[in-house]
Amino acid sequence: MKEQILRLLKENSDDFLSGEDISDKFGVSRAAIWKHMNTLKEEGYEIESVSRKGYKLIKCPDILTYIEVEEYLHTKYIGRNIQYFETIDSTNIKAKEIAYESEEGTVVISEEQTLGRGRLGRSWVSPKGKGIWMSILLKPKIDPMKVAKITQIGAAAVSLAIQDLGIESSIKWPNDIVINGRKVCGILTEMSCELNMINYVIMGVGINVNLDSKDFQGEVSKVGTSLKIETGEKVNRKQLLGLFLNRFEELFIPFVEEDDFSSILKVCREKSILIGKEVKLIRGSEEKTGKVIGLNDDGELEVDYGNGVVENVLSGEVSVRGLYGYV
Repeated sequence: MKEQILRLLKENSDDFLSGEDISDKFGVSRAAIWKHMNTLKEEGYEIESVSRKGYKLIKCPDILTYIEVEEYLHTKYIGRNIQYFETIDSTNIKAKEIAYESEEGTVVISEEQTLGRGRLGRSWVSPKGKGIWMSILLKPKIDPMKVAKITQIGAAAVSLAIQDLGIESSIKWPNDIVINGRKVCGILTEMSCELNMINYVIMGVGINVNLDSKDFQGEVSKVGTSLKIETGEKVNRKQLLGLFLNRFEELFIPFVEEDDFSSILKVCREKSILIGKEVKLIRGSEEKTGKVIGLNDDGELEVDYGNGVVENVLSGEVSVRGLYGYV
């Protein structure tokens, strides 16, 4: 009922709606309408109440619920079910808990995470109301060996969505988005499968949207940044989330249905920050130095070690660093 009332207010945002008209429309008492209005105000909605005129929606809060994001969504199913939390340990953990009973494309999103993490168990800073901390539940009917490519779909989609806002970024293969040499987004993809059948894939995405410099402490301050820091302006999180989900589905459906990886690969090659650079590849305690010469058709990193040996590197098996820092 509360969502129905809110949607009605949004549809008539230029006018006052009387309590009587709203109660008649939904077949509930005016007292019930008043209670729902108070709940909405507690959630951050600015609603003007005028005697004998009714209610008018003045301003919506900066939250990432479905009703706030849907105006930016053009997807068939990605993001059409959003499970929203004010705080959570980890959206990936929650997505795994609901994976079997929830439909593909379900998004778990939270205003903050207390146990957010990235690749190789690294912690992820997730302050309240300043970023996009989310996980997408996917159930693609593809060979489990191809799941690594979904991370690159996510990276391409984030970079394109940021570009849609007029902000240029680069991709640090396979799962980081970088602006001016600093990390603005990370992606963590996890899978449950049996032999040749995928049960589910969870793609966790953390985008530093409106974080301030003070939000980055310790080692993270050396590599982390946000869209707000880089542009000097606050970014509309709802719009960015919608743009990302649109871009992701646009790339994901052809990949699953037609095995089309070409458009994803094109973006990842064009926006790569590593191609042409000398890098360190770290496998456990082993480090090797080589030059990245490209991405092959499977999205693997092509590294020339300068001794006539070119290696195709699989995502997930190594960490890649610039010779003198993060990139």
